[in-house]
Amino acid sequence: MPLRDINDLEKLKKINAALVSRVERSMDQQGNAFSLFQTAISLENRVRTRTEELHATLRRLEQSNIDLSAAKENAELANLSKTRFLAAASHDVLQPLNAAHLSVSALAEVQTSEEGKKLVRQVERSLETMEDLLRTLLDISKLDAGVVEPDIGDVSLEMLFSSLRSDFQPVAEMKGLLLKFRPVNAVVRSDRTLLRRILQNILSNALRYTRSGGVLIGTRHRGDTIRIDVADTGCGIPDDQREAVFEEFHRGSMALADAGLAGGLGLGLAIVRRMAAALGHPVTFSSRVGRGTIFHIDVPVGIGAPADFIASAADMERPRGYGLFGTKVLLVENDIDVLQAMTSLLERWQCLVRAATSTNEALDMLGDTDWVPDIVIADQHLDGGDLGTTTIAEVRDYLGRAVPALIVTADGSETVAKAARTAGIELMRKPLKPAQLRALLAHLLA
Repeated sequence: MPLRDINDLEKLKKINAALVSRVERSMDQQGNAFSLFQTAISLENRVRTRTEELHATLRRLEQSNIDLSAAKENAELANLSKTRFLAAASHDVLQPLNAAHLSVSALAEVQTSEEGKKLVRQVERSLETMEDLLRTLLDISKLDAGVVEPDIGDVSLEMLFSSLRSDFQPVAEMKGLLLKFRPVNAVVRSDRTLLRRILQNILSNALRYTRSGGVLIGTRHRGDTIRIDVADTGCGIPDDQREAVFEEFHRGSMALADAGLAGGLGLGLAIVRRMAAALGHPVTFSSRVGRGTIFHIDVPVGIGAPADFIASAADMERPRGYGLFGTKVLLVENDIDVLQAMTSLLERWQCLVRAATSTNEALDMLGDTDWVPDIVIADQHLDGGDLGTTTIAEVRDYLGRAVPALIVTADGSETVAKAARTAGIELMRKPLKPAQLRALLAHLLA
């Protein structure tokens, strides 16, 4: 073959090889693109599947949240209904306990044997414990239900301290402890009843957890605030229990319980925190284990002397007798058990009692002009929707004079207290303490 032909053949081979290489490269590129296309489709399908799964999960989560929210709302409504029921039912809850108190007191009057008197005292202590528990639980329910509305006014600390001294001095003496109130000529802005309950609970705790020494109550001026201090020489509060002491049913250490000092229900400071929050009075404390505790209550300074300060001070100095012989009592009470128990108790005190269950019945009792009551005792909530304050007003109007009167009620609302104060009527809460009732009657009749 000629050399020229050989050269042309080699060129053709090279061209052919180049074309084949280009075709192969092109096919490889197409294969890679197809592979990438397939991969993209696969990934898209996987993303779509995962997205659908995520949406389904989110929908289930949203439904779970809706279910949880509904369950939470139902639980809150049930709890609120419970607390509102307890708050509203306080009158009916305390009525049987009041009847039991009065009946036991009447029973004590006829006991002659030491064994009988001992049993009566045991029953009285059990009733008092039950009363404390019920009142505390009802207080917590009212505070949680938001039905307690503080009645803010000027409160004389001297009068408040005097009242607390009278209540707790016998307890301190029984335990061999000193109880001292520093004199104070100060007025604060607060709700008289709630502030007294706060101090009462703190004092009760202080005496309960103090073995020796005593309790001191004093005040300090801090600008436009008065700080009330309640200091004891008791066991103290460990640092790890600083918050726990304000929780429900928290009680002192087992060592104290073994010594018989703990007692109580563990609700005192829980009530203190709730009441202080309702009043806006900060409550703090400092304590050293084995040395004692000081509770601090910060209360705004009052504007001036309370209206009843002078009258109350005069009442404290007035001698109180206990002779009720021949006293004519118009008793208005719609609960038959309470009516019978109260009548029995008053008759044991040699009172002459006429009983009624409504305003009309009470006025019917006055038809005999030879029988004019020396005092009227009425429950606030009577049959037919009658109110004791209204009954007393109509009795006074019928008699033409402001006969001494007393409202005895389990209704702890400030509405009743205001109505009684406005009408010049004394007020006592059920369950009654017979000794306090007798003292108040003697005072009103003096």
